[in-house]
Amino acid sequence: MKGVDRSLINLVLKAFHESPFSGHLSEDRTREKVKTCIWWLMWQKDVAEYFKTCDRCQKANQYTGKRLGNVIKIQEPSRPWEIVHKDWVTGLPPGGDRIYNALLVIADRFSKTPIFLPCHKDDTAMDRALLIWDRVVSWTGIFKNIIIDSNPKFTSALWTNLHQLFGKKLSFSTAYHPQIDGLAERIIQTMEDMVRRVCAYGLEIKDCDEFTHE
Repeated sequence: MKGVDRSLINLVLKAFHESPFSGHLSEDRTREKVKTCIWWLMWQKDVAEYFKTCDRCQKANQYTGKRLGNVIKIQEPSRPWEIVHKDWVTGLPPGGDRIYNALLVIADRFSKTPIFLPCHKDDTAMDRALLIWDRVVSWTGIFKNIIIDSNPKFTSALWTNLHQLFGKKLSFSTAYHPQIDGLAERIIQTMEDMVRRVCAYGLEIKDCDEFTHE
């Protein structure tokens, strides 16, 4: 652990908070990253002040909020990719060869491993089902349950299409609550924040595709 010259503090904080591998994380997460590597007098106050003056973070915070749902009990999986969480990141600027403007997020509840799929906000339920089938199920195997937060009508159409593709029983749970989603939901929330902060103000989805694989 090293001390740092105060004239270099802003450069240090910029490296810990604004680099593509930091992703404009929250104040608490930025503080955790800093304290494991470096120290200086009143460093926590400097982190807090730097975060409050970060334009990208303040703008991104305007688009995030708590979503509420009823608490239901989810049976824990016994193997990887038996139960997955699906979420949807929208409001991203178009970019890349295929003009992506959204991300489909699939997270394994057992291993907490996430998969991020660049896609389009206006994709149909069948488009999403085929994306999940081609890019995820092809190497994870068929899921038993999908925990999803979405429009009920769209969820029904997505379930119907996936059910047809899977050729077996597939159950859906439509809910959004920390007691249900736990760590898998926090993975999704963290990536949503990182992608929104890094991509929504200058970086294209083409670059975000590479970013989500780092």
